[in-house]
Order: sequence, then C-alpha cells, then structure tokens
Amino acid sequence: MSDAAREELRAAFDDLIAELQRARDAIDRPELMPPPPSDRNLAEGYRYLLGFLHSAIERACFDDPAFPSFRNALSVVNRATIDNADAIYFFSPIDGRATTRLRGRAHDHRHWRGEAPADRGPKAPHYVIFEATSGDMTGDTGDLRELQPGVKARTGALDSSEITVDADGWFEILLAPEKPVDYEGNFISTHKRLRRPPKGSDSPDRFANHVSGRQLFYDWDREKAIHLEIEQIGREGEQPAVLDPETAAAQMRRCGALVRGPMQFWNAFWTVLMGTYGERPGTLPGLGFPRNAFNRINAASGATGGGMSTNLYAGGVFELEPDEALIVEVRARVMPVYFGFQLANLWGESVDYANRLGSLNGWQCEVDPDGVTRLVIAHEDPGVANWLDTSGLREGFLTPRWAYSSPPPEDQWPEISATKLPFAMLRDHLPKGTRHVTPDDRRDSIQRRQKHVQKRYRTF
Repeated sequence: MSDAAREELRAAFDDLIAELQRARDAIDRPELMPPPPSDRNLAEGYRYLLGFLHSAIERACFDDPAFPSFRNALSVVNRATIDNADAIYFFSPIDGRATTRLRGRAHDHRHWRGEAPADRGPKAPHYVIFEATSGDMTGDTGDLRELQPGVKARTGALDSSEITVDADGWFEILLAPEKPVDYEGNFISTHKRLRRPPKGSDSPDRFANHVSGRQLFYDWDREKAIHLEIEQIGREGEQPAVLDPETAAAQMRRCGALVRGPMQFWNAFWTVLMGTYGERPGTLPGLGFPRNAFNRINAASGATGGGMSTNLYAGGVFELEPDEALIVEVRARVMPVYFGFQLANLWGESVDYANRLGSLNGWQCEVDPDGVTRLVIAHEDPGVANWLDTSGLREGFLTPRWAYSSPPPEDQWPEISATKLPFAMLRDHLPKGTRHVTPDDRRDSIQRRQKHVQKRYRTF
C-alpha cells in the first residue's frame, strides 16, 4: 500500500466532509438565503441536503460517458427544483463527439399521435421527451452566473409526438454530432455551433455531455414507465478501467461539490431571481413569485433555470392561515399535450404526491361546465374533487406546467388566477355542481397513487 495514496484519499475524504459542511450551512445561515427557520423548514432542509447527497454519490462515482447508463435525476428520495409529481426525470452522461444509441419499448402509445388508446391494458407514459445538452446540470456550479446565455446549450431534442415506433412498440434513437447519410430513423444532434459564445469561450462549438428527459404520466392507473437502454456505439462489450486512488479522490471531491453547489444555487435562485421573499435587485422582471397569485406565464429558458424545453411555466407562493383557502382558476385556449399543478415547500421539494394529494394533472382534474379547471388549495380536506393538500405548510410554491410539442402564439397561452378566501366560504365560490368527495373516495384515491408511485420507481 502506498503512503501517498493513503494520504491523498484521506485528504479527499476530508475535502468531501468540508463541502458537506458548507452545504449544511445553506440550511440555516441567513447570508446563504434559506427559507425562514421554522422547525419544519429546518427538518426538511436536512432531508433536502441528503437528497442531493444521494444523487451526488451516483453522479460522482458512476458517471462514465464511454459507458452510459440512465438514472433518476430526481425521484421520491431526492425531490428538488419544484419537481414535477407526474414525471420520471432521467439522465445519462454521454460523449457528444461519439455516436450513442438509445432504445426503449412502449406499451400502447396511440395517444402520442392523438389517437384513442385501447379501453383497457397498459399504456405508454402520456408524454416523453429526450434532450441532449452541453454544460453542467442546473445548479452544479453553485453560482447564478451559470444561467448566462451560452454557458449551457441544448444541442437537440425529440418528443413523443415525433418518435417513430415499430409495430411491437420498440423505438431507437441515434445521438451524434451529425446525422448519418441516408439515415432516416429517430435522431438527436449532439453538436451545436453558438452564434454568440460567452466571453472567454475558446470555441463556438458545443458537444452534448448528457442526455436527459421526462416521462410524464397522466393516467396513473394504466400508464407504465419505459425502461431505457443506452450504449456508445463501438464500445459494446468493452470494460472501463479499474478504480485507482487518483480517480477515487477526484470522485469524492466532486461528490462534495455536487451537494454544496445545488444547495447554495437554488437558495439564491428562489430568493434573488424569483423574489420568493419579496423583490430585490436581480429579481427577474415580471417573473418574481407573488403571494397567493401567479407571475407571468413564461417559456422554459436558461434564465429561469432551464426546465423541459416544451413547457410553459408559471409560479407563485401560497400563504394561508388554517382558516383560509385558495381557489385557482385555469383556462386553456389551446389544449396542451400535458397540464399539471404541483405544490412544493420553500426548498423546492414537491409535497408528497404518493401519500397525499400534493399534485393534480389534466387527467385527474375535473373540469367545470364553463371549461374552467378550479383547484382548491387548503390545509384540510374541503370534500371537493380538485383539492390540493398543503400538508400543513403555511407557505409553499405554486407550480402549474403546460407542455406543447408546438407552442401556440403567446396570445393563445393559458390563463391562470388565484383568489384567497375564508375556508368556510369555499362552497359559495364554486359552481353548484361541484362534486362532493367522501373520506372513502379520498382514501381510494390515495391508495391508487401509492401503488402507481411504487411501480414508477420500482428497481426490481
């Protein structure tokens, strides 16, 4: 055993612990802009940190672009960034200068083409998208400057409205810098030449270093996850190098950085850019989160932390006393491929969507006869179908999403509004035909959600 190796590994481990301590400071040091320090916020802050540690270990120790493998970017054990309760977030490192092949098999996917699925049996996820990107995953650097134009670049994307699938449900996607001559199958480019590279950049060319995406679920009872395969062409059957001390030390240091960076980044993102606790210098004009209301609907962009490229987003913060409720009204001029509404705590962790009604989507919501979807956000069950459970949070994020494969003109975007009122007056402000939901109905709904989430994240 080498003394130098032993000392280097011990030093790297010490650096990892030091970075975790810096990440921990983001939970309760005011200068690092955490949520207000209530007992619950502090407790959830530590869980939030451990979620980043969970994903950081995978990313630091097992990412190899020459031997790619898909993993969950977010899940029930590492919720963050106001994660979508209807989604599997997946990603894999890739070498954008090489050629990579991705394969999957979907159940009944006729709804991807706007056709009616079979009356029974498993279905593919409601919507699927793949995106190839050059640059760090959002928040990795810990610095809001990573959102400046040109620092990251999406090199290509493909969603379920365009994916060619064979008669048995199989599809294959090729990812490469250029589309091969005479190739007519599914393709995503991994190269992009920037018109205006950021200052200090040594080249306008960008090559993707990861592929990511979403599988979105609408009908939680029938839609099943697609299991994805990925490989770099030409490396099939080869083996990565065995682990050496230098690589292990680098992995430990990267692991610490991948916890500390996002903890600090997202605190600053919510506080400064999104004005969660009031507008301040740096808050994005028109996009700051108001209380019990919504900001201007906006398309996904680097300035707003990225997000799914086909999404429209809005956001706000609910602030409700025990005897208050919020009615949210949603109108869609052009029907989206997907609509979902999630609640989250002020760390950006989604409210429990398996054991509580922390989210609803367009399939689960009931629409009133006037075409308006009315959601009720309250601390206790009001006995209506479209209830979103705050789980007792006095404050939290409001996050609607609309996905369009081809976005409509801005004057045809959805509309959304909110009205705060006494809980006792809810029924007076809802249509007379609003369906009553019994405690037995609610338990049945929760049980079905629990089964779906278990299946969605099943690994055996």
